Amino acid sequence: MTPQSCVKIREEWDIVSARQLGREMAKKLRFSTVDQARITTAVSELARNIYLYAEEGQICFEVLETADHKGLSVSATDTGPGITDISQVMQDGFTTSGGLGAGLPGVKRLMDEFDIQSEVGQGTQINTVKWIR
Repeated sequence: MTPQSCVKIREEWDIVSARQLGREMAKKLRFSTVDQARITTAVSELARNIYLYAEEGQICFEVLETADHKGLSVSATDTGPGITDISQVMQDGFTTSGGLGAGLPGVKRLMDEFDIQSEVGQGTQINTVKWIR
């Protein structure tokens, strides 16, 4: 495993920084252009959620290597209000911000692995992985 690279999310411009770093790392790892776009979209959505709902958090990237796989881990962590009902936010079309509601279900579809842990009053941790095909 390689060291993590993280982007703190506090203001709207930080979403752009996280997107750019995600795309750069995906490109360096030689993901296809389609998978680069998937990763960038997922990063954008995760960072946007931190900005909108938690006010502060971070997106971290880590290159993963196993004997037969290489991939990119993208983690979103915040100390915001937490998610009361994870099953509700994982439903297509659910939105609290007036957006399209593609949010977290969209991130789950874009990435190969998806895990969410949230505690009300403590924050949320979302871990995702995209493997190179």
